[in-house]
Amino acid sequence: MKLISWNVNGLRACLNKGFLDFFREIDADIFCIQETKLQEGQVQLELPGYEQYWNYAEKKGYSGTAVFTKPKPLNVRFGLGKEEHDREGRVITLEYDSFFLTNVYTPNAQRGLARLDYRLVWDDAFRSFVQELKQVKPVIICGDLNVAHQEIDLKNPESNRKNAGFTDEERGKFSELLEAGFIDTFRHFYPDKRDAYTWWAYFAKARERNIGWRIDYFLTSQDLEENLVDALIHDQVLGSDHCPVELQVRL
Repeated sequence: MKLISWNVNGLRACLNKGFLDFFREIDADIFCIQETKLQEGQVQLELPGYEQYWNYAEKKGYSGTAVFTKPKPLNVRFGLGKEEHDREGRVITLEYDSFFLTNVYTPNAQRGLARLDYRLVWDDAFRSFVQELKQVKPVIICGDLNVAHQEIDLKNPESNRKNAGFTDEERGKFSELLEAGFIDTFRHFYPDKRDAYTWWAYFAKARERNIGWRIDYFLTSQDLEENLVDALIHDQVLGSDHCPVELQVRL
């Protein structure tokens, strides 16, 4: 089974930059997107063979997630089930026969760490949510988790140590998530691979110079370890400041 995750940084803009070409070419079984920046009815996608599930933020032009899936899920849940976390369209969970898939767009701690306190509360709530799922059946998590976990996961760790996405607090929460029984699939296959990034700032030719961060992930619960086939970063795909990531898994 082939799964794709991509923060499109505004789907309408990405549609004008080749989104559908990549979508058709990659032919994923499940395709998840984050940061759609849409309200209901603003985009109508014709995706033959796929079920579509959308979670919109209350705030216009902000956040939002969607999942396009060939296999029909048994059940779909939107959000974490907590009102304080479910106004921004950040989570969609699909239940299949043998696993859950959770697509997530984690809140950014923002410039000056203005939202760090909320971000840490979110991290705890999200970890509890997926731990509960894991008690029922295996879990796959994908999305923009807005954190570079280790120094190897960004180009300039020293100068970013107190910036959003690389604070000790955010990295610690990501460690707690892994310690709760999850695998960072890219590092599972490529533990020492450097210069492998999924997001680049739009300024200073950061992408051309590969001055980036790896903040987009596929995580799986540990009971899927023997099912993992490969984890890939499609850094040649343009259309957003993020690139798509892929998980190949036997399910």
